[in-house]
Amino acid sequence: MRVGTQFTGALGPGQTGQWFTHSWPQDWHVTWNFMPTTPQPGGPQIEWEVDVERASATSVTYWFTVKNLGSAPTDFEARYAVLN
Repeated sequence: MRVGTQFTGALGPGQTGQWFTHSWPQDWHVTWNFMPTTPQPGGPQIEWEVDVERASATSVTYWFTVKNLGSAPTDFEARYAVLN
């Protein structure tokens, strides 16, 4: 299994942002998780959605929409795991 952090991001209070990462092999089974790195106890900090584009016969582009659910700025990491 391959795991890592693809990128980091930051969002202001209530802000939604979009990111993408391209040229992933089409035969990899990749899962994505987004982890807040700014401690803020008391409730959920972020939510995310992953969309997939088959960019070519051999590659995939992942598109991410991440929303800060809180009332304070939040930093996060985009983490991946290749399961095969």
